Amino acid sequence: LSAMGEPSMDPTIAADSPAQQDSLFSMTDVFLISLITGLFTYWFFFRKKKEEVPELPKMQTVAAPVRDSSFIEKMKKTGRNIVVFYGSQTGTAEEFANRLAKDAHRYGLRGMAADPEEYDLSDLSRLSEIDKSLAVFCMATYGEGDPTDNAQDFYDWLQEADADLSGLRFAVFGLGNKTYEHFNAMGKYVDKRLEELGAQRIFELGLGDDDGNLEEDFITWREQFWPAVCEHFGVEATGEESSIRQYELVVHTDVNMNKVYTGEMGRLKSYENQKPPFDAKNPFLAQVTENRKLNEGGERHLMHLELDISNSKIRYESGDHVAVYPANDSSLVNQIGEILGTDLDTVMSLNNLDEESNKKHPFPCPTSYRTALTYYLDITNPPRTNVLYELAQYASDSGEQERLRKMASSAAEGKALYLSWVVEARRNILAILQDMPSLRPPIDHLCELLPRLQARYYSIASSSKVHPNSIHICAVTVEYETKTGRLNKGVATSWLRSKVPVQQGSSSLVPMYVRKSQFRLPFKPSTPVIMIGPGTGIAPFMGFIQERAWLKQQGKEVGETVLYYGCRHEREDYLYREELARFQKEGVLTQLNVAFSRDQAEKVYVQHLLKKNKENVWKLVNEGMAHIYVCGDARNMARDVQNTFYEIVSEFGSMSQPQAVDYVKKLMTKGRYSLDVWS
Repeated sequence: LSAMGEPSMDPTIAADSPAQQDSLFSMTDVFLISLITGLFTYWFFFRKKKEEVPELPKMQTVAAPVRDSSFIEKMKKTGRNIVVFYGSQTGTAEEFANRLAKDAHRYGLRGMAADPEEYDLSDLSRLSEIDKSLAVFCMATYGEGDPTDNAQDFYDWLQEADADLSGLRFAVFGLGNKTYEHFNAMGKYVDKRLEELGAQRIFELGLGDDDGNLEEDFITWREQFWPAVCEHFGVEATGEESSIRQYELVVHTDVNMNKVYTGEMGRLKSYENQKPPFDAKNPFLAQVTENRKLNEGGERHLMHLELDISNSKIRYESGDHVAVYPANDSSLVNQIGEILGTDLDTVMSLNNLDEESNKKHPFPCPTSYRTALTYYLDITNPPRTNVLYELAQYASDSGEQERLRKMASSAAEGKALYLSWVVEARRNILAILQDMPSLRPPIDHLCELLPRLQARYYSIASSSKVHPNSIHICAVTVEYETKTGRLNKGVATSWLRSKVPVQQGSSSLVPMYVRKSQFRLPFKPSTPVIMIGPGTGIAPFMGFIQERAWLKQQGKEVGETVLYYGCRHEREDYLYREELARFQKEGVLTQLNVAFSRDQAEKVYVQHLLKKNKENVWKLVNEGMAHIYVCGDARNMARDVQNTFYEIVSEFGSMSQPQAVDYVKKLMTKGRYSLDVWS
């Protein structure tokens, strides 16, 4: 177009022939038509865009729930100024968070407990927008210094974040266990990292030890934490120690039983209509296909179970854990119902009085008291002090009421009484009700107070290469007499023991899911492995050995496979004796070292056998680049084994003790020394 308007155009064009003029006209026509078409197209699309403008509000309404995931907006909306985040695997950290959030009202503050998985934690930088605001973190450490499942995203964010948290005030209470190598790693990391990002710590890091008395550690920290909060914000305790109900009871007299929960963890009727993927909120109902006693004698019952996972799409690897949801003993449930004079088949709901809370019920509702006490609530562990405090009001005898209040107090005498009368005597809620005849709380309040029954984790004792449709468990039933003469039984192991392999029926079904672990065989099959696992600690190594045998059958070069196993008596509790002998005969298990601790006057444990073979152990580790695996008791065995490795490294590596410790720690960092331990 600009070329046609150029002033330097050649004047001879105007005197061109008629044919040329006709041609020019047709070109002009084409141009005009193109221009009109272009204008029309532009107008058409412009008009469409104008029409789409009213659609924007719809887009905004779709985006609204994202804003709801902001804990800041929620706190502003509900008038809260304290948020207590919890990283919880077994429910204890969540319980502590709820208690701290509930405490806040006594100081004229309002708190809320929050699951970090449900919120965007980058909003922490905005917490200063709220007056007298504070973030508290109750963080449990799982496994070998790992975050709990629900705190994994928060942990990842903290590692990568370069946020400015200078306006944030915080405090951290960690939940750990001193028998583990990485004691309270998560609590320590959160406390340190928040300070690095500019946040202000208003009270010192609390370190709870589950190997000692976690409840007392928490109470001791909490009784100093609140005065520090009061001093920081210039507030005073209102003195209100009154019991405040969090849930209200609704009894359903005319209810459609198809809408009542009967033990499901998440979706209603999920056990009748199973849909993958299966996880903690949607467990798979696996059929028990085998349940046999492993030991030939002795008082204990050691068992091998096989769970059928056909058609579940569940995948697992050697070293993973299987989580099972157990059920409480029906006789304990019935006795609680009888003592409290309750019809356990009453269908009810406990509805949160805080309508803004994400947690609408303490467990799936509506359900019956029987279902709640059987599948949802922990009735076998000694109750924590907050439960005793809340229940005290229902003791008609003033002496019993005073005793309960004293045990729930922070006074030294009260703590000592709680430790001896509840913790050391292993009194569960039923035993407390039996030993305090005047204590008769309403069953709905008791259900509100009791913690959730948690899944139990077991190291998988099989390889998916050999058993793709089956998961094996090796466990010992827990049974002991308490100081009060009662017989206490482990919830999960007693329940698993009762599972009879049959073709049909719930008596053989186990709700389960798989939890991934870092306990893995080396990437190269040719890498030697040293496995140390006494007792049921042999479980993951049965999977490892099966897998190495399978790899060998595939024609792969498999490195030395060395096992150090221990049990009490050769003729009583030598687990998987035949299988291990077969693997050794086939050349898969290159060394089988077994310590029978009580078959001679002097006790012999796995660490003694390691010392006996120290030269070979050092050669495998130093020259063969072997991977070391330890599974079993954390309190004694794992520590003793680690100390033995320090000695071996020091002697054959010509190192000082600190250098040897550093050497073993580096093996851990490189993934060459792995632990799967419990206490």
